[in-house]
Amino acid sequence: MVKVIMGVKGSGKTKQMVETINKAVETEAGHIVCIEKGSKMVYDIKSSVRLVEASDYPIGGYNYLKGFISGLHAGDYDITHIFIDSLYKISVNDDTQQTESFLQWCEDFGKANKIDFTISISADLATATDGIKKYF
Repeated sequence: MVKVIMGVKGSGKTKQMVETINKAVETEAGHIVCIEKGSKMVYDIKSSVRLVEASDYPIGGYNYLKGFISGLHAGDYDITHIFIDSLYKISVNDDTQQTESFLQWCEDFGKANKIDFTISISADLATATDGIKKYF
């Protein structure tokens, strides 16, 4: 399952993400990973969550991000949920067609490996295509 949280800066996406992450810690039996750029959530999420600072890695596009996620999974088959905060900042790509393709890849990868994804996108809801909206 893929869930997208989308809205402009200041619309409460990070707060919603933090609440969803902490709820997942209480309800899910597997490991939880959160990929973010910066360290704004470090004090808000439970310490059992593997917090990954994306700036520490050369993630430059969706193909790199797919490889990064695949590597996380290869290193820990017990991951059940991956959270990605600010997808456009991490991927350095705001092309909606490529975003749709990436979200579909997450859906397929998640089904094959029993991993849920929750992804926040900082952009106006009016810019969301139907391929992105299906994950709201």
